[in-house]
Amino acid sequence: MNRDILEQFPILNQEINGHPLVYLDNAATSQKPLAVIEAVKRYYEHDNANVHRGVHTLGSRATDAYEGAREKVAKFINAKSTKEIIFTRGTTTALNLVASSFGRSICQEGDEIVLTPLEHHSNLIPWQQVAKATGATLKYVKLQEDGSVTLAEVEKVVTEKTKIIAMGYVSNVMGVVNPVKEVAELAHRHGAYMVVDGAQSTPHMKIDVQDLDCDFYAFSGHKMCGPTGIGVLYGKKALLESMEPVEFGGEMIDDVGLYDSSWKELPWKFEGGTPIIAGAVGLAAAIDFLEEIGMDQIEEHEQKLAKYAIERISEIEGLKLYGPRVRKVGLVTFNLGDVHPHDVATVLDASGVAIRAGHHCCQPLMRWLEASATARASFYLYNTEQDVDRLISALIQTKEYFG
Repeated sequence: MNRDILEQFPILNQEINGHPLVYLDNAATSQKPLAVIEAVKRYYEHDNANVHRGVHTLGSRATDAYEGAREKVAKFINAKSTKEIIFTRGTTTALNLVASSFGRSICQEGDEIVLTPLEHHSNLIPWQQVAKATGATLKYVKLQEDGSVTLAEVEKVVTEKTKIIAMGYVSNVMGVVNPVKEVAELAHRHGAYMVVDGAQSTPHMKIDVQDLDCDFYAFSGHKMCGPTGIGVLYGKKALLESMEPVEFGGEMIDDVGLYDSSWKELPWKFEGGTPIIAGAVGLAAAIDFLEEIGMDQIEEHEQKLAKYAIERISEIEGLKLYGPRVRKVGLVTFNLGDVHPHDVATVLDASGVAIRAGHHCCQPLMRWLEASATARASFYLYNTEQDVDRLISALIQTKEYFG
């Protein structure tokens, strides 16, 4: 990636503790380019109004911008229809919607829900709640030694009783890319449904939900250069039509009586209340920004950075690297000897290098790794090999500091 891209992110042009900022916490949230910041600012300065209600000019502009964003998202992930695109607060809300509405309606005692130990809590706890409410059983796929998932291991746990397979496309800790397309085909052969957590995949690679043939796909705007507070649930139209809303109030109704009500058609029956209008506008601008660069180019850039980072980080004696040595996404998770990850992150921050430390909302995976926590450096389109060099230099200093 060239210097012109870096200049689109004003937040990166600052010093932290007397050092130029190196931001390596992109798996938690990405930074926002000027195009997104200006799009949200322009909306609030010129078009701010509630949508789907007023016939005045501002209301029409706001509605056009909001529904235009839906069209952009549908095209970005190759959905068949805008009716299959539900705006939510983020991946967590989207996955909870699927679990609470669809999961609870199709599962009953004796049914099975298949997960992996890699899952982020937002794609694990909702299914625990479904199991508790319905009597369904949770089953987990066995991981390979490097933390990856194989189709063969998924096949071992899927039976005719399996109703749902829920899986992250990319692990936010191990950096592995799971075979969700093949698992979706397996799920459908057994009469089950495939739910994909796309939070860590959508920002980094081209997504085609029709090619994946998943039944549901969830992702967040803030990890892909968009604003916080906006996310997307994609669902196959027939399945979404069969589901009941989980939030009720204004905007999502067709007719309301004193004792009963009916709902609007898709997608609006799942979008009760005033929606996240500015967030949708910002997400549309983020998609334009990413597509102008090219998702294939972003993926290629990250793969090169990941390869370089793994080579450099492996040179540090006493550092334990988790996950496969070859990977498609720019993410490295590690521990530096007996030094607690929070201490590592604190010392790195003193050098202006921002990484994440903790359990990364993946406590079952931490237990599988036999680690209470790990440190994680995650890259995006504006990061460079020089950023990796700064990380390595800071880690060497941290090692020396702790003896």
